Amino acid sequence: MMKNNLKNLAVLLFMFTAACKEGEQTKYTSNLLFPQGDKNTNSNFKGDVWVKSLVDPDSLNENAVGNVTFSAGARSNWHTHPAGQILLVTEGVGYYQEKGKAKIVLRKGDSIKCPPNLAHWHGASLDTAFVQIAITGRQHGPTKWLEPVSDADYRK
Repeated sequence: MMKNNLKNLAVLLFMFTAACKEGEQTKYTSNLLFPQGDKNTNSNFKGDVWVKSLVDPDSLNENAVGNVTFSAGARSNWHTHPAGQILLVTEGVGYYQEKGKAKIVLRKGDSIKCPPNLAHWHGASLDTAFVQIAITGRQHGPTKWLEPVSDADYRK
């Protein structure tokens, strides 16, 4: 009887360990709703960020839709969208902040509307990656990029 209990315990321990390791490896790769895309190379972000365009604006619909993946601690610069933006959180924990307001914590399943022409930033929390779908109106012009978010402001 004791031998069977030890055997069952060993099997459960093995299954638990395998499940934990699998979860670590696939946390933001195979669980992604959309492809991660290409690593960002411009100076509008701090940290590792990947962007995948899902829908390009055209004459019938002037909204751009993109999947944006932020590594832990990565974030955008302050910026504005002349026609506004909507963020849909698909993974992780992130932050959103409008100029002059407190930072908001975002989690999987959250959504937020970024008002037109209001300076804001968004990105991952300090210790967790963050994935968002960004729906950005383009009918009044492109995104206007501003200064980087300071480390002090990010950590507030």
